Amino acid sequence: MQNYRFSLFLFLFIGLPFLSLSQNKNKDSLIHWVFTSDAHYGISRKEFRGDTNVPAYKVNKAMIEAINSLPGTVLPNDNGLEAGQTIKGIEYFFQTGDITNRMEIPIQSAEKSWKEFERDYFKRLKIKGSNEKPAIVYIVPGNHDISNTVGFAKPMFPLKDPTSMVQIYNLMMKPDTLLNNKNYSYPKNRINYSKNIQGIHFMFITLWPDSAQRIWMEKDLDTVSLHTPVIIFTHDQPSPEAKHFTNPVPPFNMTLENKFENLLEEKYKEGPKASSDGYNSDIEQREWVVFLKKHPNIKAYFHGNNNWNEFYTYTGPDKDVQLPTFRVDSPMKGRYSSKDETLLSFQFISLDTRNLRLTARECFWNKDPKNKKPKIVFGQSQTISLKID
Repeated sequence: MQNYRFSLFLFLFIGLPFLSLSQNKNKDSLIHWVFTSDAHYGISRKEFRGDTNVPAYKVNKAMIEAINSLPGTVLPNDNGLEAGQTIKGIEYFFQTGDITNRMEIPIQSAEKSWKEFERDYFKRLKIKGSNEKPAIVYIVPGNHDISNTVGFAKPMFPLKDPTSMVQIYNLMMKPDTLLNNKNYSYPKNRINYSKNIQGIHFMFITLWPDSAQRIWMEKDLDTVSLHTPVIIFTHDQPSPEAKHFTNPVPPFNMTLENKFENLLEEKYKEGPKASSDGYNSDIEQREWVVFLKKHPNIKAYFHGNNNWNEFYTYTGPDKDVQLPTFRVDSPMKGRYSSKDETLLSFQFISLDTRNLRLTARECFWNKDPKNKKPKIVFGQSQTISLKID
């Protein structure tokens, strides 16, 4: 009996504090973020919550309100990180572009669209981390943001408006002297940057990691240990659209016939016109796959552009690489949610930086359109390892 009491004493005064310390360490190693893309300010949804022709600022505002409701929500029992636990803090918010819609007449200017985005995503977004500090917002541009800057084959008004690119550059790159609409130059002022967060290297890339972007990426990765997991955020999927490359035929113009948009510096290698199916980019992808093989610590890829919720593995055109990839829905241009508003979703991600596990969860935010404040309904989830072999 004395031995039992002595053992109980040791557990209460030694074991419990140790257990508590262990739990706190696990808690300290967890970070969380919300992932969205393709806000497309300037256009309207055909239907939303009983109304028709609803402008993007109203839809995005509703999504932001849903995101603000996440703290206090109980996560599903899906075998993912923190399954069955309550969301207490969200430290980061990631947005991968097409903030402004391309200004094809009669779409509003990028300047007006940016002001609407800024109001919603910087003033109405209220999520905080476990330290009670506001979530840090990270952004990369999309093809529409860049088209508004460099021009487009179809008529736009104004012909060019680089507002969103200028604002993203100033916010994310933090230059000593802020750029403005007159002195911003694309692609000279690329928006490529990285952040180290609790031992994980986050890379934010303009549009897609083409040959020009990979020069910067190579230099950046030279500063990172091969044992450090890397996560990429960019607009385009790993298999990019052909039209986003630069026309390879002098004088390299964008025309309705060749379909090129001259958004990526790399010239298209497949032929003189963008492929009819829009996605023939095998030559470019093979060069990208070589880069991935050289950097096996690249463990995950997040993107928007062609939007629906999907957790999948990018294998390359020759099925010789495996990169866990996370595609997110759009509040305005979702492949499925644009037709069925109950499918509107964003993603909530938990990352254990100590055990190198990541869980992404689909968050339906408009399952009950008649309810102005519907509850989050969780859909698919995916857990991956960031451990490096």
